[in-house]
Amino acid sequence: MPSNQQENEIYDSTPFTMKEAIAEAQRCLHCKKPMCRTGCPIENEIPDFIHQLSKGNLGEARNILAEKTNLPAVCGRVCPHETQCEGHCVLGKKGQPIRIGKLEQFIADFDADMGLTRENIPPKTRGNVAVIGSGPAGLTVSGDLAHMGFNVTVFEGEEEPGGVLLYGIPEFRLPKEVVRRETKRISELGVKYVCNTFVGRDITIDQLFEQGYDAIFIGTGTAISKELNIPGKELTGVLQSHYFLRMVALYKNGSLDRHEVPITEDDHVLVIGAGNVAMDACRTAMRMGAKSVTVVYRKGMENMSAAQVEYEGAVADGVKFMWNTTPVEYVGEDGILTGLKVSVNDTELIVPCNKVLVAIGSKPAKLIISTTKGIEVNDNGYVITKQKPYGMTTLKGVFAGGDVVHQPATVVLAMKEAKKVVEGIAAYVDAVKLLEL
Repeated sequence: MPSNQQENEIYDSTPFTMKEAIAEAQRCLHCKKPMCRTGCPIENEIPDFIHQLSKGNLGEARNILAEKTNLPAVCGRVCPHETQCEGHCVLGKKGQPIRIGKLEQFIADFDADMGLTRENIPPKTRGNVAVIGSGPAGLTVSGDLAHMGFNVTVFEGEEEPGGVLLYGIPEFRLPKEVVRRETKRISELGVKYVCNTFVGRDITIDQLFEQGYDAIFIGTGTAISKELNIPGKELTGVLQSHYFLRMVALYKNGSLDRHEVPITEDDHVLVIGAGNVAMDACRTAMRMGAKSVTVVYRKGMENMSAAQVEYEGAVADGVKFMWNTTPVEYVGEDGILTGLKVSVNDTELIVPCNKVLVAIGSKPAKLIISTTKGIEVNDNGYVITKQKPYGMTTLKGVFAGGDVVHQPATVVLAMKEAKKVVEGIAAYVDAVKLLEL
C-alpha cells in the first residue's frame, strides 16, 4: 500500500498557501547533520532556506536556493524527492518527512509572482561561452557562468528554449509556463538564446570558435530513442515514446493540429518499459483519450526504474501493468500493428493493441560529433570527457555534460554534473586569458 506521503504526492498536487508553507517549514528540526542536504545531488542548503521560510523571510529563502540552483520551480516539481531530500529526512522514519519539494516550489512561485529583488550580476568581461542545448544541463551551465561574469549564448534547435523540460516532460508534471518562466529568468542574467539553430547543421563547432567564443559546452542530452529489435518493428503503429511526448507538447502549444498526435480516442496502447519516460508516456496517452493503456515490462515491479510516485500516479490514472512479460514480436495485418506477442512464464500469447510506445532508453545524436573533428565518443556514443579541466572533451576548449556524457538520468543529476563542468570551463578560460597577457 502506498504511504500517506506518496498518496499526497498523487492526490494533493496543489501548491501550498502561505500559511501552509510556513507551518510546514516550522516542522523542520534544523538538524546538526542534515541528511536531507546529503540526499540532494546538488547539495541545496535545505535546512537554511526552510528556516528562513519558517520566519517569513521569503527573499532570503530565495537567495539561499539561488546559490545552488537556477531551476527551483522545476526541481520543486519533478525531482524524485521521495528518494533524495525527503527520502533522507529524519522525520521520514515516522512517515511524515518535510515536504521539501513543495516548499522549494512555493518559494520559486512566490518569487516569480512577487518579482523579488535580484542579486547583482557582475559585468560580462570574463569570457565568451557558447552553450549547445537548453535542457537542465545547458540552463545550469548558462546561469552559473552568467553569475560568474561570463557572456553566454545558448544555441537551441527547437523554436523555444527548455529542451526536455519543455518538449519531453508532460504538462501535468511540469507546466510549460513554469519552464518558460525559468528560461526567461535565466535570460535576465544576460544569457542570450538563439533558437531554431542546430549546431552541426546550421552552424559548426569550428564556426563558433571563429566567431570568438572562448569555450563551448555541449549539453544536447540523448535525443535518439533506442529501438526494440524484434520482428515487426516496421509496422505502422510502432512508435517511440520520446516522439509521442514531443508531438503532444507541440500540439499543446499550438504548433500542431490534434490529428498529428499519433494517439487517438480509439486506440488500445501498450507501453514497453518501466522508467520515468514510460510513466510519462502511459499517463499522457490516457490524457489524450486512449481507450486502454497497458505497460509491459520484462522484469518485476521491484526492478522498475521509474519513481514510485510516478507508478502510483499511473495506476491512479487507470493504466494497467503486465510484469515479467517479455516482448517477442510485433504482430500485424497489411503492414498495420494489431498486437504484441509476449512471453509470460515461458508461455507465449498475443496482447491485442493498435499502438505501441517504446520507452527502453535513449542515446546521444551524432550531428555534432559527425561534423567536428577531434571529439571522441565511447562505444555507446557518449562523449568522452576529462577530469582536468573537468568536463573537457578530447577537443581543446569544447566541454560536455549531462546525459550526453552519462547514461540518461534525472533533471537534478544532470544539473549536478553541469555544475562541476562550470568550474572546469571557468578554470580553462581564465588560464587561456592569462596566457594571452
